[in-house]
Amino acid sequence: MLVEKISEMKSVTKRLRFEGRSIGFVPTMGFLHEGHVSLIRRSKQDNDITVVSIFVNPLQFGENEDFDRYPRDLNRDLEILREEKVDYLFYPSHKEMYPDGFSTTVEVKGITEKLCGAFRPGHFKGVTTVVLKLFNIIKPDRAYFGLKDFQQYKVIERMVRDLNLDVEIVGCPIVREKDGLAMSSRNRYLTDNERKGAVLLSQALFEAKKMFDLGINDVSKLKEEMKKIIQSNPEVREIQYIEIVDSETFEEKVKAEKGDLIALAVFVGDTRLIDNIQL
Repeated sequence: MLVEKISEMKSVTKRLRFEGRSIGFVPTMGFLHEGHVSLIRRSKQDNDITVVSIFVNPLQFGENEDFDRYPRDLNRDLEILREEKVDYLFYPSHKEMYPDGFSTTVEVKGITEKLCGAFRPGHFKGVTTVVLKLFNIIKPDRAYFGLKDFQQYKVIERMVRDLNLDVEIVGCPIVREKDGLAMSSRNRYLTDNERKGAVLLSQALFEAKKMFDLGINDVSKLKEEMKKIIQSNPEVREIQYIEIVDSETFEEKVKAEKGDLIALAVFVGDTRLIDNIQL
């Protein structure tokens, strides 16, 4: 069932909770792919009811980012949601979520200043603000996030812990194309040549993990090898960052250890792609 109004969505979930049904929630920005579908299937497995939201959140896009051209296709998304037998789609308008006079934001400090946060000021504040609003509207028992956005997952987890929210945050594995490229709605921006260059991101991550498994833990050596692999394709315009960090604090490491996160953000053509792997 498609729900566009906050008041209606709150009534629906209030009734469901009164009936004792558990609610799983998958927040998305739409243009759904197999990564989203994996979250939906996990939610359906864990809960009586699954709610998916589609909302391209302007607060998490910076100046000169791709808010206006972010892929949108409601009919295509509805078809996928029907196939997966999703119970409710929450599809609010911009005005519904941010009415005139809206002036409150929620911010997690510290871990939001590393990795993507260092290059996208205000991004995570936009994420936490919209996710907290969605949690307050839907009041799910569990919410599902893909680990491709590992930093986002950890930021949401911290917000939930710090603000004592009654929702379990479930991180789900990255879903990849057959050649290893992490699935992302932004992959559709890539030309054929850029797509060939994009696969180097995951190849670099897998190679670094292989080196680590063979006993090489010097971060500078691991990063150097990754750069070499990624820069071997002329379609790669810029490596924004390659970092090996503690997966809780996001502090940079000199020697890699088991459990650390290798994360990267790379511009392939004009498209910014992120990916990561945990050691």
